[in-house]
Amino acid sequence: MISTDTTDKPMQHLSTTQLVDIVFPGDTNHHGTLFGGTGLALMDRVAFIAATRFGRAPFVTASCERIDFKQPARIGHIVEFTARPVKAGRRSLTVEVEMVAETIVGRQRHTCTRGVFHMVAVPEGENAAHYALPKLLPEDAPGESDMLAMVEIVFPDQANSVGRMFGGEAIAYMTKAAFVTASRYSGKLVVLASSERIDFARPIEIGEIVEAEARVASVGRSSMSVETKLWSENLLTGERHITATGHFTMVAVDEDHRPVPVRESEQIEVFPLDQGGA
Repeated sequence: MISTDTTDKPMQHLSTTQLVDIVFPGDTNHHGTLFGGTGLALMDRVAFIAATRFGRAPFVTASCERIDFKQPARIGHIVEFTARPVKAGRRSLTVEVEMVAETIVGRQRHTCTRGVFHMVAVPEGENAAHYALPKLLPEDAPGESDMLAMVEIVFPDQANSVGRMFGGEAIAYMTKAAFVTASRYSGKLVVLASSERIDFARPIEIGEIVEAEARVASVGRSSMSVETKLWSENLLTGERHITATGHFTMVAVDEDHRPVPVRESEQIEVFPLDQGGA
């Protein structure tokens, strides 16, 4: 249900949303750099997710201000899109988006572009005329975290005949999160060596947000065990559920795909797992 109380609207803290992807050859032009249109589409997508999380209503893109690409993202780069609401009206929301490219080896980062997207809420239902966005509060400075959180939306081509996300698509997204986490931890190329049992607790519907959380749980000489959780989130209510959990073993390799030490020191590290509830 969309809230209709406009006399005492709740205040929302400014929050950031991250969409993380990897540049593959099919996403690039003849120069080997990410298509500008693909980058703009991903910026718009993360702006939509951030706006929907803020307003809990359907949104459309009204406009975006001029966007200049300062530097390209190349094949093999990790690309990170960070969106945060910065101004809220009655139904309009301004969202700032930053696109950063990152090399896997060495973790060299550079800002590709920044953009401003103006989103408009289009609530539906009999109470839509009374809908208004909550007030925007400044966000506290983010703390350090070893947890990667990356979001996406489930589209129809990722779902089966009854409108639920394919298990293989969910596993692929969890594996991508494990890859990015292990790459960032080691600063090296990594490959998937194995995955432990993956349990699915509930289905994911078309149009829901999926958020993968991943962290390095333990480190061997050349291997890393990455703990991954997949959350599903209803766009309009914000209700969240853990949908799947799994552990992936990633191995650091050199350019010839031979295992190499994760760190110069070969000491094995084990990290305490997060015992927090769903």
